Amino acid sequence: MQIPIFTVDAFTNRPFSGNPAAVCLLENDLDEDLHQKIATEMNLSETAFIRKLKPGDDFTKSSCFGLRWFTPANEVPLCGHATLASAAVLFHVQKNTNSVLTFVTLSGELKARQVKDHIVLDLPLYTAYPQELKEVEELIKAAVGDMIVQDVRYSPDTKKLLVRLSDTYERSVLEGLKVNAQRFLSAEKTGKVKGLILTVKGNSSGKGHDFYSRYFAPWYGVLEDPVTGSAHAVLSSYWSEQLGKKEMLAFQCSRRGGELKISVRSDGRVDIAGQTAVVLKGNLTF
Repeated sequence: MQIPIFTVDAFTNRPFSGNPAAVCLLENDLDEDLHQKIATEMNLSETAFIRKLKPGDDFTKSSCFGLRWFTPANEVPLCGHATLASAAVLFHVQKNTNSVLTFVTLSGELKARQVKDHIVLDLPLYTAYPQELKEVEELIKAAVGDMIVQDVRYSPDTKKLLVRLSDTYERSVLEGLKVNAQRFLSAEKTGKVKGLILTVKGNSSGKGHDFYSRYFAPWYGVLEDPVTGSAHAVLSSYWSEQLGKKEMLAFQCSRRGGELKISVRSDGRVDIAGQTAVVLKGNLTF
């Protein structure tokens, strides 16, 4: 069997930065266990599988597809950067003729559209609620030690914990923070938290970034994710409220780094835009 596969760097316009995702185009249904085997083989934070929803669908002409995401360890309900990568394969490689693509996913229908040199994802917006510090103290200490924490929020929909560091810290402090995410697994065993977001306020006067973040998900087999769309579905809600802004520019401070343009909508959703670079095209053969 041969399956077309691509590696796409998402939320960047330069190869070898941003967040890499593998994207598989499935002409036919794949045995259920093969999804995970392929994702484990690719060993990227996410492997996406685009499938046709009905006979006669065409990757060039159809506008609606099924989409699933797998980490090397398991399937996840939402992945922004691999959705961006999937849209890039359809728009840029397959030359799909539609202005908007719809993906049917575990998180409902997600839409992607081209706007100039960006692809805009229409994602759910997730509220993060104030979190009692005592319940997550051990996890926060494992992440940031004795650094000053200004706010702690929890998103029950995504099981993500948002930890805002003091406004006295700048981007360089967040970037320089040495985090051993493997330690999170012993600090948080309840199943309540599946992802940890560290964030600091940016310099929003002028044209700088409104906020910075890093994201860790060892519970899903991803120690640190380079650029995370799903984390920004939580961050967008939080920082929009904190800053009183609907339009924001964000930067995820991983080693590879990536930029996200955010537009919080009035219908409870968020548009997250990014650029992409396709770095590999080939076939899986088995």
